[in-house]
Amino acid sequence: MKQGWEIKKLGEVCDIINGFAFKSNLFTDEGEDILRISNIQNGYVDLTDIAHFSKDDYPKTNFEKYAVLPNDIVVALSGATTGKFGINKTGKKLYLNQRVAICRESSSELNHLFLLYYLQTQSKSFLESAEGVAQPNLSTEQMKQYDIAIPPREEQERIVAELDCLSGIIEKKREQLRELDALAQSIFYQMFGDPITNEKRWEVKKLGEVCISDLGKTLDSKKNKGNLYNYLCSVNVQWGYFDLTTLKEMRLEESELERYSVKQGDLLICEGGDTGRCAIWNSEEPMYYQNALHRVRFTPSTILPIFCQYIMLYMKQNGEIDKYSKGQTIKHLVKSALMSIPIVMPPIALQQEFADKIDAIEKQKELIKKSISETETLFNARMDYYFN
Repeated sequence: MKQGWEIKKLGEVCDIINGFAFKSNLFTDEGEDILRISNIQNGYVDLTDIAHFSKDDYPKTNFEKYAVLPNDIVVALSGATTGKFGINKTGKKLYLNQRVAICRESSSELNHLFLLYYLQTQSKSFLESAEGVAQPNLSTEQMKQYDIAIPPREEQERIVAELDCLSGIIEKKREQLRELDALAQSIFYQMFGDPITNEKRWEVKKLGEVCISDLGKTLDSKKNKGNLYNYLCSVNVQWGYFDLTTLKEMRLEESELERYSVKQGDLLICEGGDTGRCAIWNSEEPMYYQNALHRVRFTPSTILPIFCQYIMLYMKQNGEIDKYSKGQTIKHLVKSALMSIPIVMPPIALQQEFADKIDAIEKQKELIKKSISETETLFNARMDYYFN
């Protein structure tokens, strides 16, 4: 224990408040805002998919005790995201739904941002301590029993200032990445125009005329033959890059390796979920893929993978890809629909010029990502020092 720090129960220094059981059939198109678990995103309250209600539908309820005020911290109490937290920086008063809790400092000895950083270190612990057979459930009574080490107020403010500085650097660098992504899209539009309306009158072909495409291997949990190999699924494919933090393994026989391999330059496109999301495999590392993905290989000297990737991104942003996706509840981009997508065909030399510009941007992004990683390592080390 650091000198001058005092251990207390979270319930001694915080009011931890449960939400109200709003009825989904009484949600309205406008009115008071309801904060649900889905509105807790990346450490903040996000109003993108906000639900609404009318107080007139609950005439006997005092909603002020469920009010989420500016700078309040909220925590998810159930489901796979149990323990995730967010701070209300929206500037608005919202009303708390069930299975979400407010964690509001009740003592002047506790800085609310110090509390926020503390809760950030406890997310995994909250999830691990959650109970429930079907899904995790964390109670506010459980939260109240957590220990929190509290330094003198002046030291809390110094710690918060240090961590705010580091997190601010990280956010500025992430903003630089977003600006570079916007620059890349701007370059695409300047060079090729709108690929949907084809205002520059480029030649147009169907995607199936310039590539071959195959879905990956259907997973078979009962299959015992073959060796285990890493494979890509839709969660690994993000817009323009691969997230390999959750790679899984599947069994493949020797005769299947070539058929389900992913080679350098292949474009992987999501068949379901966020249909059309895609990225180019630029590694020489052996990799395989499952049937949730289309593997697209292009005819040489007709179209570059990076050019097609940006066409898919443009079409997705403009709702065009969704027109080719089929299904009532879950949309799927089946092979026949994918192959029918019209693709503008500017000269290969112009595509290569675009690819060179994107390559230069990607190199800048890699430097920024490296700097972010180094700053995150320092941030995590300081968090560990103060809270663990």
